Amino acid sequence: MRSSPRHPLTARTLFGALLTALATLAALVAVAPATQADTTICQQFGSTVIQGRYVVQNNRWGTSATQCVTATDTGFRVTQADGSVPTNGAPKSYPSVYNGCHYTNCSPGTNLPARINGISSAPSSISYGFVGDAVYNASYDIWLDPTPRTDGVNRTEIMIWFNKVGSIQPIGSPSGTASVGGRSWQVWTGNNGSNDVISFVAPSAISGWSFDVMDFVRQTVSRGMAQNDWYLTSVQAGFEPWQNGAGLAVNSFSSTVNTGGSGNPGNPGDPGDPKASCKVTYAPNVWEGGFTADVTITNTGSSPLDAWKLSFALPSGQRISNAWNATVSPSSGAVTASGLGHNAQIAPGGSQTFGFQATYSGSFARPSGFSLNGTACA
Repeated sequence: MRSSPRHPLTARTLFGALLTALATLAALVAVAPATQADTTICQQFGSTVIQGRYVVQNNRWGTSATQCVTATDTGFRVTQADGSVPTNGAPKSYPSVYNGCHYTNCSPGTNLPARINGISSAPSSISYGFVGDAVYNASYDIWLDPTPRTDGVNRTEIMIWFNKVGSIQPIGSPSGTASVGGRSWQVWTGNNGSNDVISFVAPSAISGWSFDVMDFVRQTVSRGMAQNDWYLTSVQAGFEPWQNGAGLAVNSFSSTVNTGGSGNPGNPGDPGDPKASCKVTYAPNVWEGGFTADVTITNTGSSPLDAWKLSFALPSGQRISNAWNATVSPSSGAVTASGLGHNAQIAPGGSQTFGFQATYSGSFARPSGFSLNGTACA
């Protein structure tokens, strides 16, 4: 067999080969997607940015034990979660990913805070990874405030419990059920000392869902725990662990807030309708320096009102000392009365009555500005 002739390597040949190699490398770089190296955070309040638009935070606020999260391209996973805290108290932490502002740390390019009545929709999606050897909830935190604040604690916190493992429960007490986003939820309401909290608890675990955050915001407004002229400041998704928690993961998260229009107020007459009708009758019994008052709320609409909250303004110098058939807080100024378990619903044409005892200074005057679940009453 005749051997192939050998060709000497010339400078031109070497240069051509180099150009070919560089072109091939450039093509590979052009088609290969840019990836972000996983980032592990163990600092108590450490954070990082993913996808150029969301913040992943460790947020270990309730324990001194070590906790670490590893941020991925699409979410995060809890890689270390030492220690435990009593299940009848606050959790260890809230490792999470968010869109918006949290204690002055705003996600890049966010349009939050945004006024509620200027938001047309706020689509979000989540995929969770759960574990069985821990006590925790998997929850969204949606924060609302009367002002467009980017720091500190907001006035109202909405929690959506996608899953809970162990003997834990939301803040406050049960306030009935609600249908939101095509799903049924158990509703809890309460106050943790610095802000009001409304929690929507799924009856069984939800590992993934795409939904509109504004459905929960409107339900909260309808229950008198926020107003349409308040601001949405952040949308967060993560976990509250009480015991352990390593292996928990947000596999993916997305959040968009569409502004420039008013949101759907809901179906007329349903519990989420801000136009629901009501009438308030105020019957005081006054003596020098003190009085009692019976307050009757009548539902003049065509559908039941669930978890009613009546807000009103006490005149200056009046202070409530005790109440019955409702919880009333604070004791002076702009106060809110909330129904109890046995009288939390008002049927169409029906009424509920609560009362309170109070003191006053100067001349006696009646309260003003009665509104039921955010709607002015006659």
